[in-house]
Amino acid sequence: MTINRRNFLYLLGAGAGATALGMFPGQTIAQTMAQTSGSDEPFTLPPLPYAYNALEPYIDQETMRFHHDKHHAAYTKNLNGAVNKYPQLKGKSAEDLIKNINSLPQDIQTTVRNNGGGYVNHDMFWKIMSPNAGGKPKGEIAKAINQDFGSFEAFQAAFNKAGESRFGSGWAWLILDKNGKLKVSSTANQDSPLMEGIYPIMGNDVWEHAYYLKYKNNRGQYLQQWWNVVNWDEVNKRFQQAKS
Repeated sequence: MTINRRNFLYLLGAGAGATALGMFPGQTIAQTMAQTSGSDEPFTLPPLPYAYNALEPYIDQETMRFHHDKHHAAYTKNLNGAVNKYPQLKGKSAEDLIKNINSLPQDIQTTVRNNGGGYVNHDMFWKIMSPNAGGKPKGEIAKAINQDFGSFEAFQAAFNKAGESRFGSGWAWLILDKNGKLKVSSTANQDSPLMEGIYPIMGNDVWEHAYYLKYKNNRGQYLQQWWNVVNWDEVNKRFQQAKS
């Protein structure tokens, strides 16, 4: 195999993911997660709600497999490792853990921040995307976007700007602020608005592993194409949850 940047990133990610998961040579992700996500583990890797190639041509199969089976799996494994140190935490949801990050034992706060955030963010991410989706929003979220941004196009531009201007790795978010207004924001790394007591309505992953295999360093193109897979039905559900 020719070692170009594409293959280098894939091999690097595969090796890092396998190491984080404690995989043995020849072992599959499914076998590893079956071993590490038994009944005594607090968290399991959520399955993708569609096939790896379902979001093509906008997000390619290789990226989806790499993103879910390596990165999300590693967040799951590492979050379990942290929580297993403190049995009293095992009954808590991942959302509760990151909402109360500063009250956790100090020695696991960073691990839970990074991996609990990654676990929750990606669980949302897979659900707010869908094949045969995209287009303009509908329902209550469409009305709220028009009211608070003036138009869908204005919101889309603000959201894309938040993602493109995020230096390094992170997320772009649509949130409902404490005054009940829709707002665009961004966070670094795997930080979530939940850590500030705010329920995220939707978010786009702007870590390089989310787009580099297909879009290379053109994050702006990835952000623009991503709108073709947004599942507005799920976004509407999350909007209702944010208001409750």
